[in-house]
Amino acid sequence: MAVNSRFIATIGEARTAEEAREFIDQIRREFSDASHNVYAFRAGYGLSVIEGMSDDGEPSGTAGRPTLSVLRSADLGDVVLVITRYFGGTKLGTGGLVRAYTDSAQAALAALLTTERVEQRRGILEIPYNLYKRIKMLIATFEGETSSEDFGGSVTIEATFPVDRCAAFNTALLELSNGQIEMIWDDLSTSPDL
Repeated sequence: MAVNSRFIATIGEARTAEEAREFIDQIRREFSDASHNVYAFRAGYGLSVIEGMSDDGEPSGTAGRPTLSVLRSADLGDVVLVITRYFGGTKLGTGGLVRAYTDSAQAALAALLTTERVEQRRGILEIPYNLYKRIKMLIATFEGETSSEDFGGSVTIEATFPVDRCAAFNTALLELSNGQIEMIWDDLSTSPDL
């Protein structure tokens, strides 16, 4: 009686290639007696993504590539996936291996809780008290989050915005204040260069 191979998928967060490699090494140590520890990772996102994969001794293109393909299809970043195989005695063939690793990767992603990471930009502005309520509403309108407020001779507000909302917020702020108030962004420029 043939025993089937056992596949164990372990998935984690990796914002850098170094974090991905550390995770992979950890799983290799944990499953050091396994036949294979195949991996794929996508560190970063969009144009700055770094990818990696390994068949770890499986026939070329039958394990790492299908695993990476599943991560790409899911449009995920900052993720590392290691699929551990304990060989059960029955050879699956190249098509069987591709299916097994693809199915394992898809099952891992189906159980994964994901969050959307939005690039943020922090800024500080100083405003007179008479504009406080209106500017607080403006911040909320442009999806900003106030992180601190200092009430002195005027009000100093520190807020964080999604990068794609910074330019529109600046324009609306200039309109509201008749060109008198402008956000000072965290890179010390007076306007976001988006």
